[in-house]
Order: sequence, then structure tokens, then C-alpha cells
Amino acid sequence: MTFTPGPEAEELRAVVRGFLEKRSSEAEVRRLMETDTGYDPAVWRQAAEELGLQGLVIPERWGGSDASLVELGVVLEEMGRALFCAPFLGTVLATVALLAVADEAASEAYLPGIAAGDTVATLAWGGTDPLASTVTAAPAGDSDGPGWALTGSAEQVIDAVAADLVLVLASTPDGPGLFAVAGDAAGLTRTPLTALDSTRTLSAVEFAAAPAHAVGRPGAVRDELAVALDHAVVLLANEQLGGAARLLEMSVEYANTRVQFGRKIGSFQAIKHRCADMLVEVESARSAAQYGTWTAVNQPDELPVAAGLAGSVCSEVYTRVALDNIQNHGGIGFTWEHPAHLYLKRARSTQLYLGSPSKHRARLATILDIPEVSA
Repeated sequence: MTFTPGPEAEELRAVVRGFLEKRSSEAEVRRLMETDTGYDPAVWRQAAEELGLQGLVIPERWGGSDASLVELGVVLEEMGRALFCAPFLGTVLATVALLAVADEAASEAYLPGIAAGDTVATLAWGGTDPLASTVTAAPAGDSDGPGWALTGSAEQVIDAVAADLVLVLASTPDGPGLFAVAGDAAGLTRTPLTALDSTRTLSAVEFAAAPAHAVGRPGAVRDELAVALDHAVVLLANEQLGGAARLLEMSVEYANTRVQFGRKIGSFQAIKHRCADMLVEVESARSAAQYGTWTAVNQPDELPVAAGLAGSVCSEVYTRVALDNIQNHGGIGFTWEHPAHLYLKRARSTQLYLGSPSKHRARLATILDIPEVSA
């Protein structure tokens, strides 16, 4: 048994890496960081039309490729490696939520546009727990309209600034529900935020009786939403793995070229040992991330454990490796001109997204029935 992606996934990796080397260079990333939307619509459409990335896990009947989370994990790993500036993660989160709830009408309405690259989507909730969102949904009482109205706020929503579709996890009297809000809906306000990570847009989203369509039956989709969130955690872990792996490459390259006192710095014990530790960290994250995507496809009953493991390991590894990379580069690693800080900011910003490492470990302890250990 192997958890590593198969030959077809590796071929996809090669194609995606080649695409990103052309379309997501460091210079392009820095250019897009300064734009309002944070991405290039032409590149976004090219990714959909020529590579089919947005529709990778969408069924063929809705314009997708019907691939698995393993292939999507490979794509996100490569995007994390390149710090790809595009609303891909937000769109992926919305896609996995739609697929998990399996509402045929909603899927027919939204998934073809996502697969074609016509629709930018994102997933929003209010509060620290998506399944206990502070955004509330109430029946609108208009049989001819969307049927629901959302009220509340989500303080931090990725990729919302350019979203044509906002999927919202909201509370109802019967339990959590998933709702679709059009990007131009009345009562929907998006306020761009100054984020730590400039390579990804972040917005505060306000709902003031915003009209919404229910996806699935509100109050009866808790289990499906929990699965969607576990998928999201695993996919984010793959993105974090890609960034960490690139930082290891960056450190090794620099250690083999930078010369001090007549010797390459890679020959110094402090640098070589740090690079070795980084390798162990990255391979640990690789194991956790790839086990997560494999489990999602092959052993879904074990997904909560695999997601908790991936979420806790990969986010911490990415941050530690990002800090070590800066140390290996010395003074130049602290400068704005060097890309090291871009990866550190991405690592820090994703470390708390979808749950902190400690939260993932606490959930793992509950699932595995591990008693709390007092200090």
C-alpha cells in the first residue's frame, strides 16, 4: 500500500508546474500583490480552459474532469510552491462544499460556471467554528424569491473580493445549513482587509438580510458539511506542503552557492544540520498531507483522524521551515527584495485558517479517546 500520488497525478504535477513557472514567477506574484483583485483574469481563464484546474474534481456532467482529491492535492501543492495569486483556494472550498452536500439543483446551477472559469466562488462563515456559525439564516417568506435571508458577518473570508458566488455556512433553528449568495446580491457588503499575506486577498463580509438560496435542506447537512471541512483541511495541508518543500529547495540552493571564508556555507555545521532538520520536517508534512488525500478517497471513515493529523502537522512544519529558511539566508533573508518573507507570511496566515494546530490536536484526542495530560 502506498499513499503517494500515482503516475497520472505526477504527470499532472509536471504540467501544472510548467504552467506556474510561466504564469506565477516571483515578479508576477509581486505585481499581483499590488492589484485590487489579487489575480489575473486571463491566467484564471487559461487555467480553466487549457488545464481544467477549476473543474478537476467536478463530475463530467457539469463540465469537470471527475478526478479525485489526490489530484487536486497535487495541484494545490504546486500552487503553494509558487505562491500562485488567484482565488483558487476559495473556489476549491466552495466546490468541495457543493459536492459534499450533493444538491443536484445547486450543483447544476453553480458547478458548470466554476468548471469553465466563469465563476469565482468562496466559502464563508462567522466565528471560530464553521458548524456553529454566527451568521444566521431565516426564511424570507417570499415564495417567488430565494427563500432565505442571511444576517451577520464573517470577519475574514479569503478570495471574497472577486467572488461571483459566496457560499455561506449559517445557523438555522434546525441546525447548520449551506446557502448560496450571489456576489451582487443586495445586503451583501465586502470590505477588503490589509492582510499579513499579501499574496491572497482577505475581506470582511457583511450580510444584512441578504437573499440566499439553500443548498440542501437546512439543518440536515451537518454531517456533509463536516466532511467538506475535513476535505478543506487536507487540501490546505497540501498547499502548505508545497510552500515548505520550495523553502527547503531554496535553502539548499543558497547553501551550495553562498561562499564565506572561502567555503560554501553548506559545509558549515549549523547550516547543514538545519537543512537536514528541514528535510525531516518537510517529509513528515508530505506523509501527513498525502495520507490525508489518500484517506479522503479510499477510507473516508478515517478522514477525521487523517484531517486532524494533516492540519496539525503541516501548518506547524510550514512555519518552522519558513523561519529556518530566513536564518539560512542570513541578512538577505530579512529583506523585502528576497521572497523568503512572502512564504513566511503565507505560512503564518494559513496556520490558523480552518483551525489552529492545537485545535486539530484537541479534536484528534477526542476522536481517539486520549485523556488530557496535566502538566
